[in-house]
Amino acid sequence: MNRVVIDESMRAILGDAEELELCDPSGRKVGHYLSEQLYRRLLYDWANAQITDEELQRRRQQPGGRTLAEIWARLEKS
Repeated sequence: MNRVVIDESMRAILGDAEELELCDPSGRKVGHYLSEQLYRRLLYDWANAQITDEELQRRRQQPGGRTLAEIWARLEKS
């Protein structure tokens, strides 16, 4: 992800807003601003919606897998 550093005047415009629509001088929408808190909440909500609690439980009960030591040993070989 690219990073844009904003100056104090832009920071004052953003204030404590959770979300804002960003427009160019002609009024054309160019993007959206989301606060860090809102961005994280949306990201976690999206991730949680990708798999059900039942599926997580099913995967926990599956036999097999590898220990962390086995994973590290495999990574060292590659």
